Amino acid sequence: MSCLYYASVTLLMDIEKQLVEQCKNGDRNAQEKIYALFSRSMYVVCQRYSKSQLEAEDIMQESFIKVFKNIEQYRGDSTLGAWVKRIVINTALNSQRSKLYMFPMTDVKELENENDGDFSLSRFHLKELLAMIQSLPEGCQVVFNLFAIEGYSHKEIAEKLHISEGTSKSQYSRAKSLLRKMIEHEEKLSYERAR
Repeated sequence: MSCLYYASVTLLMDIEKQLVEQCKNGDRNAQEKIYALFSRSMYVVCQRYSKSQLEAEDIMQESFIKVFKNIEQYRGDSTLGAWVKRIVINTALNSQRSKLYMFPMTDVKELENENDGDFSLSRFHLKELLAMIQSLPEGCQVVFNLFAIEGYSHKEIAEKLHISEGTSKSQYSRAKSLLRKMIEHEEKLSYERAR
């Protein structure tokens, strides 16, 4: 990597450190800067865990309230962006947790015969992907986000959501199956339009 890359990373870390210190002193201008720095990427995270724009906006607002309320707890062990993202994910999970219990989750034994082949979502635009993910049932949506996008293990997901590992695996398998069907449907529509 070039010296320019390391210099810009170091500069960004210094700016973040300075903004955090200013926020700890109640500086509203620094809060606005942190919000501007992370709001776009964090809104995408909120959208992945929500069913509507309004719900995503609520999660986003609540998340940044928590960020600024708990800024004293930021120790610099990770990047500021990673710390903010953890808060956003936890806020989204808290908002979804009550809904998850209203919808039964299937255990893995019921899905043993499911085709578990991988598939690619890379040919879709972000808006199309978000729409597909948002259309998944609540449990599938949350587990898919945590496993496929955030990189949590099924054991970690089970602990976070207070479900069994098997249920986490089955919800992920079900999400993939539903997404595969959506992709096949979109491909069929695209083929028919091209004819």
